[in-house]
Amino acid sequence: MSAPTDAATDAPHEGGDLKRVMGPGLLLLFIVGDILGSGVYAVTGRLAGQVGGIAWLPFLVAFVVATLTAFSYLELVTKYPQAAGAALYAHKAFGVHFVTFLVAFTVVCSGITSAATSSGLLSANLLVGLDELLPGVPTGDGATLVVALLFMLALAAINLRGVGESVKFNVVLTLVEMAALAIVIGIGFATIGRGDGDLSRVTVFESPDDKGLFMAVTIATAIAFFSMVGFEDSVNMVEETRDPARIFPRVMLTGLGIAVIIYVLVAISVVAVIPPGQVTSPQSEAGVLLDVVRVGAPDIPIDKIFPFMTVFAVANTALINMLMASRLIYGMARQDVLPRPLGRVSSGRQAPYLAIGFTTALALGLIVYVRVQSESTVVGALSGTTSLLLLAVFTVVNIACLVLRRRDPATSGEGFRAWGPIPVVGALLCAFLLGPWARLEADYVQYRIAAGLLAIGVVLWALTWALNRRSGEGDSRFEDVGALE
Repeated sequence: MSAPTDAATDAPHEGGDLKRVMGPGLLLLFIVGDILGSGVYAVTGRLAGQVGGIAWLPFLVAFVVATLTAFSYLELVTKYPQAAGAALYAHKAFGVHFVTFLVAFTVVCSGITSAATSSGLLSANLLVGLDELLPGVPTGDGATLVVALLFMLALAAINLRGVGESVKFNVVLTLVEMAALAIVIGIGFATIGRGDGDLSRVTVFESPDDKGLFMAVTIATAIAFFSMVGFEDSVNMVEETRDPARIFPRVMLTGLGIAVIIYVLVAISVVAVIPPGQVTSPQSEAGVLLDVVRVGAPDIPIDKIFPFMTVFAVANTALINMLMASRLIYGMARQDVLPRPLGRVSSGRQAPYLAIGFTTALALGLIVYVRVQSESTVVGALSGTTSLLLLAVFTVVNIACLVLRRRDPATSGEGFRAWGPIPVVGALLCAFLLGPWARLEADYVQYRIAAGLLAIGVVLWALTWALNRRSGEGDSRFEDVGALE
């Protein structure tokens, strides 16, 4: 998820337009870095556990679904070049304030669950890396939980200092992410080249639950979808991109293509080096790529630094997610859609401290809840919840594209227009992946988590609406959706 610009903490539209500093190169790195994030580290082991050697296939299917939705985003972002994303499109299409709120709050929740996923992933990899350097460091569930919680508190402390997003800093972090994945791919194919890897495994389908190919790949695609999200955040940079109508379509689709190529090569490396049956343990969700490094290059001490490269990339993803979530909560409070205190800023740093505290508390609660109440790991449960929430948002965006296209069939010459049925197919596929048939029974906890988060938002919205009515100020409403991000 991308964070808002620093201007998000100011009153809407103060100071004029944002500076258009991003050309195609910076925008491409931003999109690739946002998509790569923690996704491939979180889901590759689970995919191999669900479908065996064809773990690369769910990445491809998830890419197709994401790309169809990307076409709808591109049509909308070139038609409405404002940095408010899905909430803006829902508002333009349906004009119902409560629907706009639900879309915006769902995006907030996806950022929180994504950051909490990253905390679990970071915790596991950090402890593994420390154990390599200082044997005896505890790596059990208790230690992992404590580190995950401390990491979320550290993010809150950084957020409270008013740290905003720097595109150039993201470039550095993106290069680190790509370097780590390049190491896995390089070692994987080197292992295959010297005969120690088995490339024939990449065509082998294995399902631990004896599911057929279609259902197993469907479940795996819902898991893999977590790795393809992030492209949608780039629409929040449209007001800072030069000539967005021309640049955005080409760059976003190129970014998606680069990401899926990297994912497929990583998946091939994993299953060729490590038999699928050995990457199904819960702990392997965080460590399967490290296992490739250890098994494929036992004589090279790169496994000592690889966990820390993972930590570096994942920490950046989590920080961006929490920045985005807290600023959206702040924006909704300023719009009288959520309680006004959530829009307060600190006098010194001018950071939205109550919004930061609120989003951090939700993330901490989620991590503890999953550890105590769920059979799934933090990474498994919350990455799936992130996918669930964003699939719902993507379904709405595809429908909004159809509504707005019908309402205004004449698209400007500079705008992008998706091929006729693409939004329909995108909406149907996203809605299909929302269903329980796309999840294992153990993953039904994702519905409870998503419903619980949205229920919190609806209660706060209703409270705000009631208070506004009592004070005679009217209903909660979005006066300026563009001010949210």
